[in-house]
Amino acid sequence: MTESSKRVVITGIGALTPLGLNAAATWEAMMEGRSGAAQITYFDTSAFGTTFACELKGYDPLQFLDRKTVNRMDRYCQYGVIAAEQAIADSGIDMATADTDRFGVVFGSGIGGFITYDEQFHNYMEGGPRRVSPFFIPMMIPDMAAGMISMRNSLRGPNYATVSACSTSMHALIDATMIIRNGLADRMVCGGAEASVTPMAVAGFNASKALSTRNDDPATASRPYDVDRDGFVLGEGAGAMVLERLDRALDRGARIYAEVLGVGMSADAYHMTAPHPEGTGAVLAMKMALANAGVAPERVDYINAHGTSTSLGDVAEIKAVKQMFGAHAERLSVSSTKSMTGHLLGAAGAVESIACLLALNHQTVPPTINIFNQDPEVDLDVTPNAPRQRSIDCALNNGFGFGGHNAAILFGRFNPASV
Repeated sequence: MTESSKRVVITGIGALTPLGLNAAATWEAMMEGRSGAAQITYFDTSAFGTTFACELKGYDPLQFLDRKTVNRMDRYCQYGVIAAEQAIADSGIDMATADTDRFGVVFGSGIGGFITYDEQFHNYMEGGPRRVSPFFIPMMIPDMAAGMISMRNSLRGPNYATVSACSTSMHALIDATMIIRNGLADRMVCGGAEASVTPMAVAGFNASKALSTRNDDPATASRPYDVDRDGFVLGEGAGAMVLERLDRALDRGARIYAEVLGVGMSADAYHMTAPHPEGTGAVLAMKMALANAGVAPERVDYINAHGTSTSLGDVAEIKAVKQMFGAHAERLSVSSTKSMTGHLLGAAGAVESIACLLALNHQTVPPTINIFNQDPEVDLDVTPNAPRQRSIDCALNNGFGFGGHNAAILFGRFNPASV
């Protein structure tokens, strides 16, 4: 294989988020510092400790899919399929002539068809086994978004789902990168989707005291790095990207958002839900990503942090960044776009990777909103409350999941002179 056949670039993006129903609208809202949090509309929240979330606004599946298809997909799967097809369209690939035997899909969900599970369990309790839909299992399982993306677009390359909690779509992107680098495919669609604003999910996260209960002011509830943060805000949506071998992208004159320079993965091996307090696993993942890229720490300009708005997680990640980057940490721009989107769980890493790509293309760092009183333990530039223009050559995305799953991906501006 030639060197350019092992290099991986991103040529298409798609997103459905609480800020907008495509990537451009999501980025515009980020630049305005807009919050996607509001009172939950999907169910009666009067008995719940948390009454708000970051739901999609104005979403009508029939604007994107036919009714029969909608009725056979859980909402998470709808989101994933729509975002993936946005990304394919955005890539400009001529699907009529593309070699779809070498075009694959790695697309995950941290939880899968939670809405379907809730509905069908209710049907079972009300009417017994005969009330359970024959589509219950295929609608619920978390690999079905990957399967439907493949089937709808005749993509016959590698096809599977990743499931690693909040690192899910980061791992999907990493796997897709390695598949292309190892010559198993030329193009991949990757990302993640989640639709978990459900009674059971909210009740469960409330029981574990993970969610913010700032019911009187949802728009300011997601406040990473603020001393008064009180938990994360549940979100929903999907993010998708098309990855290609560099030579394939160049051959067709594709627009290139960025290059995937390096990837890293690790485990905390510490606790079911809490991060290692010193960020040990996070350091390992970031170190691996930079080593995989062959990039010195000083070349990194921006980090889209995991930054969930939890005290343990936010501080541990900042400690990890300082340990990883040393004196250069003072020159980094860091931000948590979860302050605006909420936490999209298995879709978070894909949406935040898209934020990194657009930051590289616009040379602008998205803000961390809702910082009113910055935590003194967070003593780095976390881009408080407003976006900032600056030179960005390399952007690092971090994603960490329950179970101690850590992932880091380094993106770089594509330089045609490097071919």
